[in-house]
Amino acid sequence: MITIDDIRDAQTFLQGKIHRTPLLSSHVIGAMTKPPTQLWLKAENLQKTGSFKPRGVLYKLARLTPEERKRGLITVSAGNTAQSLAWAAALEGIPCTVVVPAAAPRAKTDAATAYGAEVIRHGASHVESWEMGHKLIAERGLTLVHPYDDELVIAGHGTIGLEILEDRPDVQAVLVPIGGGAISTGIALAVKSLRPDVRVIGVEPALATKMSEALAAGHPVEIPPSTTIADGLRAPHVGEINLALAQQYLDAVVQVADPAIAQAVSLLLQRAKLMVEPSGAATVGALLEGVADLPPNAVTVAVLSGGNADPAKLIEILST
Repeated sequence: MITIDDIRDAQTFLQGKIHRTPLLSSHVIGAMTKPPTQLWLKAENLQKTGSFKPRGVLYKLARLTPEERKRGLITVSAGNTAQSLAWAAALEGIPCTVVVPAAAPRAKTDAATAYGAEVIRHGASHVESWEMGHKLIAERGLTLVHPYDDELVIAGHGTIGLEILEDRPDVQAVLVPIGGGAISTGIALAVKSLRPDVRVIGVEPALATKMSEALAAGHPVEIPPSTTIADGLRAPHVGEINLALAQQYLDAVVQVADPAIAQAVSLLLQRAKLMVEPSGAATVGALLEGVADLPPNAVTVAVLSGGNADPAKLIEILST
């Protein structure tokens, strides 16, 4: 199992290769949360490729063998890992294939194509996309870069937690979105290892409760295809590594309804001047909905995991 030392190693490796994203205050939105909070926004929507994903992807690629690189890379993704892997592979001259669900946002897949990846749209759900991914691995011998169930990927994402503690040492709570579980458990490991008093809360859509169900069952549980607007959080299940870390380091997992996520997207754009996709806004949505169970006026960091919003969906959200 990975440790804080792995995350520190990832932080050293990533220096100069990614943006150190800002931690921005939002007094107006903080006053609207339930209860009111001293709200800070970790703006990973401003990261390279528009999401936190390059952190784990770059660290993973750095540890691949020459043979693994030569075979070419593949991932299965809702879109953010797809474009981040395509970007990183292009930097290093490695062939890259990404498999996405048929309904994956065009903004994300177009970016992956522009970076030079072969983009394969397949399946009505992530489960069907994964079936195609495993088929291609068997046929072509491609090297899988798993979007979440991988210790190196988790360690890379955990560097966000170190940055939060460095920039806001008085933090009392950190909210992180849950897709497959890599960013939430990486940050939780980093934060709780250094500051066990800080509450780390995972946030998942009420329409995609794979971490809650896994924690209750004691093993990963496959959920039905989700229709949540937070397309990046529709993973069919959490990873086994992610679950083990969640059991040890996450203080709570809460669910947020889609209307609250939509409200957060709108508020972040209008009040904080940040374009955040629904998956990235889920943490703020949970605070607006009052499901995080925090004390009043707590110094709270909401991780905004990405900003690759589908234009049509964004227009729909802002029009309601």
